[in-house]
Amino acid sequence: MEGIPTALALSLVAGLATAIGGAVVFVRRRPSPMFLASALGFSAGVMIYVSFVELLGIAQDTLTEEVGGAAPWLTMAGFFGGIALIAVIDRLVPASINPHEHGEDDERGERVRARMMRTGMLTAGAIALHNFPEGFAVFLAATQAPEIAVPVVVAVAVHNVPEGIAVAVPVAYATRSAWTGFRYSVLAGLAEPVGALVGLLVLSAFLGPVTMALAFAAVAGIMVFVSLDELLPAAHDFGHHHATVYSLIGGMGVMAGSLALL
Repeated sequence: MEGIPTALALSLVAGLATAIGGAVVFVRRRPSPMFLASALGFSAGVMIYVSFVELLGIAQDTLTEEVGGAAPWLTMAGFFGGIALIAVIDRLVPASINPHEHGEDDERGERVRARMMRTGMLTAGAIALHNFPEGFAVFLAATQAPEIAVPVVVAVAVHNVPEGIAVAVPVAYATRSAWTGFRYSVLAGLAEPVGALVGLLVLSAFLGPVTMALAFAAVAGIMVFVSLDELLPAAHDFGHHHATVYSLIGGMGVMAGSLALL
């Protein structure tokens, strides 16, 4: 297989586009409640749109090719299986550190920071899971069809930018450190070249299209759950309901445009 170093480099470039989005925390060192509500709403829009339009679409199309009429049922099983997995993880968090537990009014600030940290961590995990197979896809495009590699990388990089925002903003707020938020956005993006490398070494030999399709559906479920259970409630803590909703729609619009480039 020719061009492997170039393919790995391109997957790294695409993945690290999350750092561009993550850098927003340096621009807004003292974010206002409206900015935070808007950023979290935007992040939820990004993740919900990606889940329903891209991930589930890829999963069902692949499964239709492989198993025919059972595809919708398998897609649904993968989607709700991902939700069940993240819901179980959520329930296993001790009540003493679960930000869903409400304290007294004078503890509200710490509760909000705990929720934001949890939100950032779960978002980083969900986006890393999404970027992992995406990195494999970029790698395959670069090695098998070099003429389309650059357009694919550009499109993936564009829609990785808002994903970096989704990770960095809540972590930076929770830790009071822009650098920490930025680092988490970079780590989430690094899942893309790791996915390319693991795909080269392992996945292409052991995982078939059905398994990968189910993984896409499960990641979609995880991202929807994180959006509804973490991102939007965290945005609500800062008020500004309309800013959250408008930003959510804006996040969907940005992702729609970036996916149209693919």
